[in-house]
Amino acid sequence: MATLQDITVAAALNILSAFIFFVAFAILRLQPFNDRVYFPKWYLKGLRTDPIHGGAFVRKFVNLDWRSYVRFLNWMPAALRMPELELIDHAGLDSVVYLRIYLIGLKIFVPIAFLAWAVLVPVNWTSTGLEAGLNNITSSDIDKLSISNVHSRSQRFWAHIVVAYAFTFWTCFVLLKEYEQVAAMRLQFLAAEKRRPDQFTVLVKNIPPDPDESVSELVEHFFLVNHPDNYLTHQVVYNANKLAKLVKKRKKLKNWLVYYQNKLERTSERPQIKTGCFGLCGDKVDAIDHHNTEIDKLTKEIALERDKVTNDPKSIMPAAFVSFKTRWGAAVCAQTQQTRNPTMWLTEWAPEPRDVYWSNLSIPYVSITVRRLIMAVAFFFLTFFFMIPIAIVQSLASIDGIRKVAPWLKPLIDIRFIKSFIQGFLPGIALKLFLIFLPTILMMMSKFEGFGSISSLERRAASRYYLFSFVNIFLGNILTGSAFEQLDSFIHQPANQYPITIGTAIPLKASFFITYIMVDGWAGIAAEVLMLKPLIIYHLKNFFLVKTEKDREEAMDAGSIGFNTGEPRIQLYILLGLVYAAVTPSVLPFIIIFFGLAYVVFRHQIINVYNQEYESGAAFWPDVHLRVVIALIVSQIVLMGLLTTKKAASSTPFLIALPILTIWFHLYCKGRFESAFVKYPLQEAVMKDTLERATEPNLNLKAYLQNAYVHPVLKDSIDDEDDEEANSHKWETESVTVPTKRQSRRNTPLPSRMSGASSSPSLPDAIRHQQEP
Repeated sequence: MATLQDITVAAALNILSAFIFFVAFAILRLQPFNDRVYFPKWYLKGLRTDPIHGGAFVRKFVNLDWRSYVRFLNWMPAALRMPELELIDHAGLDSVVYLRIYLIGLKIFVPIAFLAWAVLVPVNWTSTGLEAGLNNITSSDIDKLSISNVHSRSQRFWAHIVVAYAFTFWTCFVLLKEYEQVAAMRLQFLAAEKRRPDQFTVLVKNIPPDPDESVSELVEHFFLVNHPDNYLTHQVVYNANKLAKLVKKRKKLKNWLVYYQNKLERTSERPQIKTGCFGLCGDKVDAIDHHNTEIDKLTKEIALERDKVTNDPKSIMPAAFVSFKTRWGAAVCAQTQQTRNPTMWLTEWAPEPRDVYWSNLSIPYVSITVRRLIMAVAFFFLTFFFMIPIAIVQSLASIDGIRKVAPWLKPLIDIRFIKSFIQGFLPGIALKLFLIFLPTILMMMSKFEGFGSISSLERRAASRYYLFSFVNIFLGNILTGSAFEQLDSFIHQPANQYPITIGTAIPLKASFFITYIMVDGWAGIAAEVLMLKPLIIYHLKNFFLVKTEKDREEAMDAGSIGFNTGEPRIQLYILLGLVYAAVTPSVLPFIIIFFGLAYVVFRHQIINVYNQEYESGAAFWPDVHLRVVIALIVSQIVLMGLLTTKKAASSTPFLIALPILTIWFHLYCKGRFESAFVKYPLQEAVMKDTLERATEPNLNLKAYLQNAYVHPVLKDSIDDEDDEEANSHKWETESVTVPTKRQSRRNTPLPSRMSGASSSPSLPDAIRHQQEP
């Protein structure tokens, strides 16, 4: 059980760590040879030049201007200076709305903290419940600030109930205003956004097989019949996963070839390698010749595989990207059911080309359901069995645990500072290290489930990370921690006292969460801005692989926000803040510091470093809102449970209305705002289409969309010159006969003449056309 002194030592250590990280970052970012590490976004935009060119040799690597070191923390106010509208243009709406989650934390908890410390802390502190009536509970001096210090059946619990209502209404008010603001920002962003392929394109899945037509012909025929006035072109989905692996392997070999060529230039000795496992065994060969030979072999393999993919009908999946002449046509198709059978011809908005996760598009639709069932079971076992090692680690990362495992360390851990370090710092860092591989595992599980876009993968991983954190970090540490710490009490008291002991022990666990917040939310956030891993990787690549300016650009690792890990961490802190606001208000200042510090750091990173992989238009916001509502309901249930254990039977029923009101509030927000995040208003689509026709009457939309959704490894095989039909500056308007090769269904009545939309050549036809002399 961490005492006030333990928390003070932990706070000092974490503040010192954060300060060291900030100072190191402030110095490293000023050095010219690190410029591409800490400002890669500006290089990618072409708005920053490399400072290492020109001048004295030393100045190419070291900043000798002493005045710049005096202002080493000026990056903080600079990060806050860019207006929000300019930030949207610079980084996109996803990044800006992600930052608003940190602002929500500040908007919710700053007023709540003032109210809690003004009302609840005096009420709790002036009580003597821990001293008088609960001697069987292990507690410390900081726990006197919690509700555990209030006597059972005390009238003081009315203060907690009234404040809980105030907390709920204020949180709902903030959420309502934010939901309204973000929905308006999304609609404004979509209305002002420039033309993108996904605005005109729909992803069609589960295309039924046909014995007489290929997938490409079937798609063209279906949409010419059912969307005659709007269908423009389509691109079938190919299973090019093996080809992509070969291309990736060749790129890796080319990097090694560059490394060995650079080594030859530096040493004038031809490098040698072993051809066995990991280069540890086998015959010695010339590294450059060996890699040239392997690259040549792979190039031939890639050519054969590309030909197989583009000519083998089995490589074509029952899915396609279908593009329309207008945004209105795409919106109608994406948001409606296409056939009587709701499991066939499934349509959804196509992700933008950068957002497509191509590997999963080749997964058959039927197997996706099975895959998700398997992953649901696997996640269940991962979540609940993970609680066992976490409980073991947490028990070992304590004074009693260390005494049992290593009794010979007893003289050392009895030293006051070492004891404070162990109880105030070690549990938080142990949990942090134990969860280090969790995001990678959850992302692998999401990929196995078959989601077709990077954004959906990250949202799925984020939802599971949050659920895992809720069960293991929140509930797991409360239940297992309370059980371990109160084990002696459990043994020496009657069974009917167990609920009271647990109910009282839950607020006492706040000291652990305070230490975890400081480790993860203070020092961890400060380490984020230092970017130690990208710094090392960039300089290794720059030294061993870079030969040209293009190589140097590829060596920059701008990275992205990491929504799958960042958003669940924010939600965990919101959960802790709401749960402990009316229970142990001493947690709130630590959470407020996290939100303020993280907002500044991530705003700086978004402006200067992160280059977001995709733009979803803040489609993740309904998930954020739902998790905050869940956290609010959990906090209300916890408070009701605690008051029940405190035998406050007369006052507890007044809290029952809070979850009901909160659920009603969520349903209201869902009905009022959520459609803006899952549907595209036809009115907006018509307005944008009308404006585009007026401003760009000669736009060749078909040429713009022709190859937008071709698999990246196949794009090099497509003829760069547009065909004669695509070069026309107007679409056909006369009626044409719908082409079909169907023989087995000749008696099926179908419309025979449709308003004109010319079909695009399939990818194999385009490639064969390219190969003709």
